[in-house]
Amino acid sequence: MAATVNTRRLARAMLTPAVVILFIWMIVPLVLTLWYSFQNYSLLNPENVGFAGWSNYRYFLTDPAFFQAFANTLILTLSVLAITVVGGILLGLLLDQFIYGQGIVRILVISPFFIMPTVAALVWKNMLMNPNYGIFAWIATSLGFQPVAWLETYPLFSIILIVAWQWLPFATLILLTALQSLDEEQKEAAGMDGAGFASLFVYITLPHLARAITVVILIETIFLLSVFAEILVTTGGGPGYATTNIAYLIYHLALLDYDVGGASAGGVVAVILANIVAIFLVRLVGKNLEA
Repeated sequence: MAATVNTRRLARAMLTPAVVILFIWMIVPLVLTLWYSFQNYSLLNPENVGFAGWSNYRYFLTDPAFFQAFANTLILTLSVLAITVVGGILLGLLLDQFIYGQGIVRILVISPFFIMPTVAALVWKNMLMNPNYGIFAWIATSLGFQPVAWLETYPLFSIILIVAWQWLPFATLILLTALQSLDEEQKEAAGMDGAGFASLFVYITLPHLARAITVVILIETIFLLSVFAEILVTTGGGPGYATTNIAYLIYHLALLDYDVGGASAGGVVAVILANIVAIFLVRLVGKNLEA
């Protein structure tokens, strides 16, 4: 008994430095952000410093750019979720069938997920969507149409395409793994009872994928709320604020407008919004994980 108590004490003592460092690593940036959010701190006007009260929050939340960025964040997140979940189910069903070169095909489908966001954005910007020498422009010209300047004409739609292209392999991988755990005998029995493909999908496959879809939505939402590199590389948040999301708006305030106080207030608002979304998802969607 004494040996067990000593072992637990030794384990706690060995874990303590890691826990303390992790705690400091998380708390210090948050405390500093809170501190600067209540300060007048602009690098363009270093003499005007001091306690600002709620003015930074009032400025950030009443700025028309905030409403545009908030709407863009919601549109981007929901659109990418819809594309990746539906596309992931379709690709998962396709890849679950036997085809020659199955291993190579699966690697090719999953590979975009391992490309860095900055590189992916450059590939789409220069090789695919460039109106002069991009592949889309070549296809349009070959068919007798005018090339489309995607990033100028449809900026937010272009960002959604780029981000969805990156996250579709992740959804496909999770959903394909779930499909492969589906009991084939259950499907064969339903088929012998006369169930068609649509009935099998609605009453057997889709319920079986419920937990996997929940995992995809939870994980993707966390990352999609902070999409940044794709916007910075391709559109720079524009034209105007057409592709500015909340993460990019905070970057714009901090490093382009040099307004540290306003950017810190925006960071605190972003943390609060992210936690509201997280609580909503855990309570509403996370119930599927317990079913």
